[in-house]
Amino acid sequence: MPRYDFRCRSCGATFELSRPMAQANDPAVCPEGHPDTVKLLSTVAVTGASGAAAPAPSGGGGGCCGGGCCG
Repeated sequence: MPRYDFRCRSCGATFELSRPMAQANDPAVCPEGHPDTVKLLSTVAVTGASGAAAPAPSGGGGGCCGGGCCG
């Protein structure tokens, strides 16, 4: 189940809730009981399976004019 981060506008507490995607935008109450909360945007890093960067293209250069693909 996805986790969503929220911040309470009343007390400033940041908390997370696990809920189905269908309820992602439903209101949340902070642990202190305040109803005035906002859902935070989360950042997700997406990498390949190994986490390594893609290899540089072979052919010495890159780009059309530097790689020799222009005719």
